[in-house]
Amino acid sequence: MSNNSFYTAAQHGDFKVFELEDFVLDVGETLRGATLAYTCYGELNSQGDNAILFPVMFSGTHAAMAPYVGEGLALDPSKYFIVIPNQLGGGLSTSPHNTSGPYGAGYFPHLSIGDDVRAQHLLLTHLGVKHLQLVTGWSMGAQQTYEWAVRYPNMVERAAPIAGTAKTTPHCALFVDIFSEALTSDPAWNNGAYKESIDVEQGLRRMAHVFAMMGVCQNFYNDELWANYGFSSKEDLLKGLWENWFLPMDPNNLLCMANKWNSADVSLHTNGDLSAALASITANVFVISFEHDMFMSPADCKKDQLMIPRSELISIPSPWGHFTMLGISPEDFHAIDNSLKRLLSISSL
Repeated sequence: MSNNSFYTAAQHGDFKVFELEDFVLDVGETLRGATLAYTCYGELNSQGDNAILFPVMFSGTHAAMAPYVGEGLALDPSKYFIVIPNQLGGGLSTSPHNTSGPYGAGYFPHLSIGDDVRAQHLLLTHLGVKHLQLVTGWSMGAQQTYEWAVRYPNMVERAAPIAGTAKTTPHCALFVDIFSEALTSDPAWNNGAYKESIDVEQGLRRMAHVFAMMGVCQNFYNDELWANYGFSSKEDLLKGLWENWFLPMDPNNLLCMANKWNSADVSLHTNGDLSAALASITANVFVISFEHDMFMSPADCKKDQLMIPRSELISIPSPWGHFTMLGISPEDFHAIDNSLKRLLSISSL
């Protein structure tokens, strides 16, 4: 168990904590006294059916996705009750860095996307939510969105997985393996038994560079597009964006989420038949992809979309690739928000 001031309300804004108590994981182990951190916007109506769920991505918290919530936006708290749950293992919920005893640090048990979704379902039940107008999320949030649509079809009216797939592709799994190896290549990693997160500084920087290489399109570097966003050089981009993002984080937490990412697979519900799992989705679905995404390509997303009955594929062009979702370009933010507005405006596809 280590102290890390990054995983606090001072860094991410206020949040609430739901007591999961003794939470049995898919692997069969139990997280005793487990908690799920979350934040809410808006008011739940008396029918419990105006809710939107917005799970978060790898390494992210509710704060990263909060800009998409606001009056006049698709996720409008004057209309909807919006819940943003943080991931188990993500730092604010029960995670390797804040767990003591036999499951602490590098001995934290393997989690699944299903664990997150089951915990979120318990939370929503506690809050009085009976029906979800929309589940949406980016990257690992998309994995959770697919899991919701397959696991709880009668509860989900609409789903918008953004730049993510229903089952981790072999190429994406290789990427996760490589950035995990970069992180643990630091001798200070010590099989997860470091004293402080920053001890693994070199591993965190190496991991950040892998994300820098794959996170945006090639022309972002070749044509020096970074200059359009306030960066003075490639090196300034590497340090000012990518390293700055990961350096405050805990390596064990990151690896916990990476293992979840790699094992995501909704076909676990249908004996390995992905087409059967996606065909079972009853929600109206917008599969939103980013045209230059090198994590999950539009072709990867289209394969999933073609197996979903009431679905549409949307591809958003941006040199920001997978990180289009950060909305650093206002055009990107509005394209994503407008897609969600359109989905919320229709009753059937």
